[in-house]
Amino acid sequence: MRTNLGNLPARQHLPAVAAAPQDPAGPGPSSPPARPVLDVVVPVYNEERDLEPSVRRLHAHLSDTFPYPFRITVADNASTDLTSAVAKALAAELPEVESFRLERKGRGLALRTVWSASDAPVLAYMDVDLSTDLNALLPLVAPLISGHSDLAIGSRLARSSRVVRGAKREFISRAYNLILRGSLAARFSDAQCGFKAIRGDVAQRLLPMVEDSGWFFDTEMLVLAERAGLRIHEVPVDWVDDPDSSVDIVRTAADDLRGVWRVGRALATGQLALDRLRRPFGDDPRDRELPGVPAGLARQLVGFCVVGALSTLVYLALFSLFRLGTGSQVANALALLVSALGNTAANRRLTFGVRGRDRAVRHQAQGLVVFAIGLALTSGSLAALHAASARPDHSSELAVLIAANLAATVLRFLLFRAWVFPDPVLDTNPAADAHSDPDPAPDPAPGPGREPYPATYDVGIDRGHGLDPHDDLRRAR
Repeated sequence: MRTNLGNLPARQHLPAVAAAPQDPAGPGPSSPPARPVLDVVVPVYNEERDLEPSVRRLHAHLSDTFPYPFRITVADNASTDLTSAVAKALAAELPEVESFRLERKGRGLALRTVWSASDAPVLAYMDVDLSTDLNALLPLVAPLISGHSDLAIGSRLARSSRVVRGAKREFISRAYNLILRGSLAARFSDAQCGFKAIRGDVAQRLLPMVEDSGWFFDTEMLVLAERAGLRIHEVPVDWVDDPDSSVDIVRTAADDLRGVWRVGRALATGQLALDRLRRPFGDDPRDRELPGVPAGLARQLVGFCVVGALSTLVYLALFSLFRLGTGSQVANALALLVSALGNTAANRRLTFGVRGRDRAVRHQAQGLVVFAIGLALTSGSLAALHAASARPDHSSELAVLIAANLAATVLRFLLFRAWVFPDPVLDTNPAADAHSDPDPAPDPAPGPGREPYPATYDVGIDRGHGLDPHDDLRRAR
């Protein structure tokens, strides 16, 4: 998957002027409605009974406590009852409520479509049953408004959370998060709590990479964001289980496990273009330019040293093993060759952040050239040792090899950084640039000039994720 995601500006606190309260008398005939800072999406399917009281309760809470303009968007997932009519009636009565209908089911599909079309700089969603205490909403979005974080999630599994639910759901939730930690190395604590938020500029880059359109949408989005180095803020919540929930637990769990397998396989094979998301904001203090210090040098040195230490241990173990059946020169060459292949692959991914199969063979070939230089240094050191002593003991050989490898390691790092894995800014290989737009058009800055979607939609959407959601929307007649 190759996606031209572009670069995002540095995270900044949203301007305080956006927090100005709206005129109680309402906007004048010529004044446009205030652009919302927060867009809360409520995805629903056949919720004609619970929709109205839940939306009114959410609207009252935001009106009383939220200091910024807001919008509540009801995303109807192809309901077959009167949910759509209830949503339209609420949108006609409450100016901050809008109705949005899709002709296909899928919570992930609804969130992707509404979030992609929204003009709000902060996007959130919550389940219609409002199981999460609404007092956690402002703490959820505050780090996104301030520019501190990129995504925020409510956590029912945090130590200070207060949760009321049955043993079955508790077990499933904790087991699922253990699976995520064990298989995808996830560090967030609660993937499936229906209480999340994301900055709009982050969503525009991240959502095209999320394939799932159902219940696994949340998990996939969080895993990709975490792997890309985005900052995820967690808020402990008070949560009361809805006993009338219509979610099919068994089917949802099976879909989630299939999603875990798909994402894990994509990450392991380098199919996800996470390099296009990595450090997109330009505000990481570790990336600041220091006089005389190339950008990223500190992290590359740490990664190279860790990989080098492990490679040296493998090399010494292989040398000792091969030495049992052959001479020291042959054992050194074989051990160095095997460890060099692993060293190049590990440094390619971990130290210099090169993912995918593109130019992998070329990198290994260049690594073998570096290996030949290291072989010349270590073999020359062994030859000098044997010239000085007719029958040196094994410990002397190891000591000489360690010293020679230290010198070879410094040279290897310099060659890796300058020749094998050069700075991508300086890399002008046309093959590498063929996948990206050489002059991507800047994204439209959100603001009063960007029109929000109308109050009510009737939407039919194809599956392709590369399509702009605006192309799939048509105004209801």
